[in-house]
Amino acid sequence: MSIDFSAERLETYDEQGSPVGLAPRGWVHAQGLWHKSAHVFLFTPEEELYVQRRAANKDIHANRWDYSIGEHLQPGESYLSGALRGLQEELGVPAIPLVPLGGERRCITRIPGRQVWDRELQQAFKGSWAGPVIPDPTEVACVRTLSLTKLAHWTSEDPDAFTPWFLRELRALLSTPGFHS
Repeated sequence: MSIDFSAERLETYDEQGSPVGLAPRGWVHAQGLWHKSAHVFLFTPEEELYVQRRAANKDIHANRWDYSIGEHLQPGESYLSGALRGLQEELGVPAIPLVPLGGERRCITRIPGRQVWDRELQQAFKGSWAGPVIPDPTEVACVRTLSLTKLAHWTSEDPDAFTPWFLRELRALLSTPGFHS
């Protein structure tokens, strides 16, 4: 695996969650360094969830369906700020009220054959948006909305169409109070 040391730099953390320093994104994933990300489950007023298909140029799980927004945090950025930035950058959605879904979680994903060991400190949020969504084509291939019932059926029928982290978090959040309403 070739590491681009001029690429996006992520803040890394030790096992206790204390900041350690900055490292290139590829190095962070290759070495399994803890880093932070924010995820948004964005709903329509009719309670349909926006899911995005990752762009074809993504280095990990290109063209798979994913969160409404999944955003690595910039150095010093809060989970909420990262979530709001991701909504604007990836979907053209302005700052909206977001509700945290539980607390910070630790998630580990290994991707066989790709030398990726993704260890994230994550915070998920829920929001609702009635306006237009304008996907950034460098990040998002397309967006669709569907009910949680239809999404549950689709994920059980074709789990390989989705990122493993989305499947894991969706299953956990389906049992979280406040996620459905």
